[in-house]
This record gives sequence, structure tokens and C-alpha cells, in this order.
Amino acid sequence: MPNTADLLGEIATLKAMLIASEARNLRKDERIERLEKLVAAFKQAAFGRRSEKSDPDQFELALEDLETGMAAIHAEEDAEDRAAKRPAKPRVANRGALPKHLPRVEEVIEPESLTCTCGGCLHCIGEDVSERLDIVPAQFRVIVTRRPKYACRSCTDGVVQAPAPARLIPGGMPTDATVAHVLVSKYADHLPLYRQAQIYSRQGVDLDRSTLADWVGRAAFELRPVHDALMADLKRSTKLFMDETRAPVLDPGARKTKTGYFWALARDDRPWGGTAPPAVVFTYAPGRGGQHAERILQGFGGILQVDGYAGYNRLIVPDRIGPAIQLAYCWAHARRKLIEITRTGPAPIAEEGVALIRDLYAIEAEIRGRDPEARLAIRQGRSAPILTNIDDWLAHHRARASAKSPLGQALAYIAKYRDGLGRFLTDGRVEVDNNTVERTIRPIALNRKNALFAGHDAGAENWAVIASLIETCKMNGVDPHAWLANTLTSIVNGHKQSQIDDLLPWNYAIKV
Repeated sequence: MPNTADLLGEIATLKAMLIASEARNLRKDERIERLEKLVAAFKQAAFGRRSEKSDPDQFELALEDLETGMAAIHAEEDAEDRAAKRPAKPRVANRGALPKHLPRVEEVIEPESLTCTCGGCLHCIGEDVSERLDIVPAQFRVIVTRRPKYACRSCTDGVVQAPAPARLIPGGMPTDATVAHVLVSKYADHLPLYRQAQIYSRQGVDLDRSTLADWVGRAAFELRPVHDALMADLKRSTKLFMDETRAPVLDPGARKTKTGYFWALARDDRPWGGTAPPAVVFTYAPGRGGQHAERILQGFGGILQVDGYAGYNRLIVPDRIGPAIQLAYCWAHARRKLIEITRTGPAPIAEEGVALIRDLYAIEAEIRGRDPEARLAIRQGRSAPILTNIDDWLAHHRARASAKSPLGQALAYIAKYRDGLGRFLTDGRVEVDNNTVERTIRPIALNRKNALFAGHDAGAENWAVIASLIETCKMNGVDPHAWLANTLTSIVNGHKQSQIDDLLPWNYAIKV
């Protein structure tokens, strides 16, 4: 029978275990509360009222913060499990994949001794292999070019020396790959030049922001013929997308910014099995007037898919000179206006319209990638009846809704562009929306947020040139840095203007 001292010891141990358990449960409750607050913050960012909602471009930042916070809480729990020598909780996580082409640096960890306790020698019967992703920070190096001079001892015919290699920056220090890195960092990774200068300074390389700007400007000049060739290639197509986005530009004389625009012209024939490579070209213009769209599209004829901006109407006036253009409109914009109404409270009419449009999108998801004839046949058989229902729904509710109400305005928008919204029922190449070109514009918006504004019109034009080439590389699965470095080297070495099409990103993909 245990004595009193033993019983008191056991009671003390149990009390200590109970206190530890209660403390553990309290910490878990605190963690749960923190997670709930994180989830609530994320929901607010994603689904809050419009007046309180975060900017769409910041949505990914909210998600990153939520996931970061949850990971910190999981790490805290794992640390407690290790301290208590409890097995770690299994967690589902995206660990990523390590590509085969990455170089492998192997390290072998041997036991402290290969001698058995019996005195014999241990022999290998297998091994455990694990891989981790390691990063070596970007390293600068100096390319030293020596050109020996030779002379003959027997005569005075002069000195022989190899010609100096051509350089993108005459007398400058960067290689073409260095300039390509600056371009990609600025226009693809959204790092303004002054931030790049700060990063380089941490590695002991002092490059003034104005020096980097000089490199960018010279590269943009050399790349402009490729941009022009890209534009010419797109305008030979018969089906394109077009959209525009603001481009604030500094106006030093007025001591403020003026509003210019980037006009995006895009091609993506992959949804209907077309063989033309995808591409986008940005053009800077000082305004949003339809005359800028008309100028950019000079020589193009075919179907142009756009949003409902009235400036495009001048492209279809009867007395317009040039190849005929047909406008196809965007169901995503029509749906967006109805969705905004549903967010303000119960809206059964708008919800019915959203459901009808959703049915159109469900069919489009099924036929993506099929040839135009198959897409058209399915649309005429299944989408046409849905569009008839939309027409009936539209006529019925337009007669009853106030023209000045949000619902009335949304219905008027659909009615106004109804012919162009139905264009996808007559041509299997036409998409139901303009999202293709809107996706290409997103990097422009991100860069605009970081850079705030372009310094002048010429800077905005350079921005358009380089952004066009980088985004086209991305659309074709080409590494922008590799393409830019290779293309700048080719141009500097005298690539023939008559063969400029060979430098287009998709041709680089074929070469490599």
C-alpha cells in the first residue's frame, strides 16, 4: 500500500499535468481565435461591401498574409509537440516540386562509426534520400575582355588586333544579360529602378538610378523594331482582342500628372485550336478617344472583341475608310454589372440574369480547345436557347425597371450591346468575353501601383515596348530574361532588319 508521501507526490504530479493541460488548451483556444480573426479579415477583403472592400490587386496580398499567419500558428503547435515529444500532426501542404534540370549538390551524412557493437564492419544496405531547394543569391561578376596587339618584327605593315565586340551601351559596363535583368526586374517583377539600385548596392555595386534608366532607354530603342514587327504580325490576324488602361504620366509644366492610356491589342487562338502564337502589344496614347484605337488598328480587318466603351463605335461607322471591322462584346462585363447589384442586398432579377449567363459559361468550359466548327455547332444547339431565354428575361424586366436604377442601367447595357454579345453564336472563333486581353493588362496595373506614374510620354512609350515583349514571352512559355539577353545580343551584332521576325518570342522558343 502506497504511503502518504507517495500519494502526495502522485497528487502533485497530476496537478502539474492538469495545469499543463489547461494551459495547452488555453493556448489552443487563443490560436483558434487568432485563426478566426485571420479568416474574418480575409473574408472582408474578398467579399466585403464595396465601400470597404480591398482593391482587387491587393487580394493576393490578403491571402498571403492569411496563409503566413496560419503557418506561424502551425509552427507554434509543432514546437510544442517537439518539446513534449509528441508525434507531429500530419498537415496537408503544397511542398512544390523540384525540376529535374536544376543542378544537384549532394552531401552524404555517414554515421559516426561504421564498426558494429560486435566488432564487425557495417555495410550499406540502402539509404534515405531527401531534396531541399537552395538558393544562391544573384552574384555579379566582371567580364574582362583582352584584345592582344600583334606586330611583325620583319616589316612595318602595322599592328593587328581583333575588333572590339559590339556593345549595347557604347563604352558602358553592362553585358546584354545585365540589361535584360534590369528590364525583367522593372517590367515583369515590378521593381522600380531606384529599388534595384538599392539591391545592387547591398552587394557592393553602386549603380546610380539614372545609369539604370539610361540602359533601359537604350534597350527600348533597340527593341522597338521587334515591337513594331509584333504589331504587324498581330494586325495580319482576323480575330483580336482590345482594351485600354490608365497610364498616369508626369506633366512637369503643370506640376501634376496627366492621364494617358495604354492600349492593348491581343491575340490568343488557343481556345479554338488556332495555330497562331499568342501575343499582346501595348501602345501608349495621350488619351482614350476612339481615334487612338482607329490609329492603332489601321490596316486590320476582322473581328475585334472589346468591352462596351463607346470609343470603339467609330470603328464600325459606315463611312470609315479601311478594312471592315466587326465588334464582339464581353459577357463578363454584362455579368459584372448584375453581380454588383446582388452584393447590395436581395436582387432576384439580377440573380436570375447571373444564373443564365453562368449557363453560357458552363458550355464554354466544355468546348474550350475544340475546333471552330465543333464549337459553333454546340453553341447553336445549346447556347442559342439560353440566349433566347436571356432575351425574354431582358424584355420582360426592362419594361418594369426604372431606367435610372442600377438594375435598369445594367439591363440597358445588355440591350445596347446585344448584337455584339451574340457574335459568338455566328463564329466559333469568338470568345464569350474579353478576359484574354484583361489578363495581359494586369501586370501593367501592378507596375503602375509600384511606379505611381511614368516620368514623361517617352517613358510611357518605352514602358509599352518592353512590356509588350515580356508579356508575349510569358504567353508563349519563353523565359523573358533569356529571350531579352539573346535578342539584344543579336541586335547589337547587326541582325538584319529584313529578318526581324526571327527575333519574335515564339521563334526563339522554336530555336531552343
